[in-house]
Amino acid sequence: MTSKFKLIGVGSPIVDAIAQVEDSFLAQIDGDKGGMVLVDSSTITKLVDQIPGGTITAPGGSAGNTLFALARMGASTAFLGKIGNCDQGTFYRERFKQLGGDASRFKTGDIANGRCLSLVTPDSERTLRTDLGAAMALTPEEISVADFEGCNHAHIEGYLLFNQALMMRVLECAKEAGCTISLDLASFEVVNATKASLSGILKDYVDIVFANEEEAEAYTGIKDDYPAMAQQLAELCSIAAVKVGARGSYIAQGNTVEKVEPMHAAHVIDTTGAGDLWAAGFLYGWSLKRPLAECARIGSILGAAVVQEQGSVLPEHVWQDILSQVM
Repeated sequence: MTSKFKLIGVGSPIVDAIAQVEDSFLAQIDGDKGGMVLVDSSTITKLVDQIPGGTITAPGGSAGNTLFALARMGASTAFLGKIGNCDQGTFYRERFKQLGGDASRFKTGDIANGRCLSLVTPDSERTLRTDLGAAMALTPEEISVADFEGCNHAHIEGYLLFNQALMMRVLECAKEAGCTISLDLASFEVVNATKASLSGILKDYVDIVFANEEEAEAYTGIKDDYPAMAQQLAELCSIAAVKVGARGSYIAQGNTVEKVEPMHAAHVIDTTGAGDLWAAGFLYGWSLKRPLAECARIGSILGAAVVQEQGSVLPEHVWQDILSQVM
């Protein structure tokens, strides 16, 4: 990939704690299985203390997962978000730098770094409990056009929609800097909570929207008709990608909707980060001006790879196999 094309991700730099749990464990906590609920630090600490098998730690966050994968593929990347003044904040920044990412645009808060507990059940579904920590302290006043200088594309995680003023500031600065914009809708809870403002944002600012079937259904009100979901989203922005897991994806542009067959995973362990890495693969191909179906195929390769691992960080031998398929 040429270094002339630079992607910046905007979101919450979260350190993931990943744990395998039984459904009975989920039954003891509030919230829907498969969703994401914001909690405080003490809640996460209490939950972690109750998990018999312990957790695995890795850099995460929706935009973070996408950026780490893009950086590993050789893309020129930067991250705009707020890390904590703690060991976990340092860990996050240094891991990004190790992959060649531009860490100069991180802001540093005066509280601890954000954490996300990913509870993975035997059916490989993940349920998230997130303490945004320092990431939540990022304010619109800290964002400027200068943060996006030298970047061609901004990828924004949908969780920013919970902070309307911050989201609008990010969108306006990215556009003023000349960036195209992609938005990942993040979760059905995000869509349900922010639907009133989402149409205007997609229409006025977003070039590419990523959604899974639950998010697309929550927005469109359409059930089971994936091409129709993609088509309705594409009426608002240039490209819409609706991901339907093992059934593939539907890519809409203009009046055309294309079904892209999935890459099948031999053994699904954990769906954490699947959508984020799918977006990384798609954006990698798109930045190289490859056909949209090829972009979706690359996304599917990464998505199928990550669900066969625990967490969103792929081992080096897996990356070697991926790169042999997409370079």
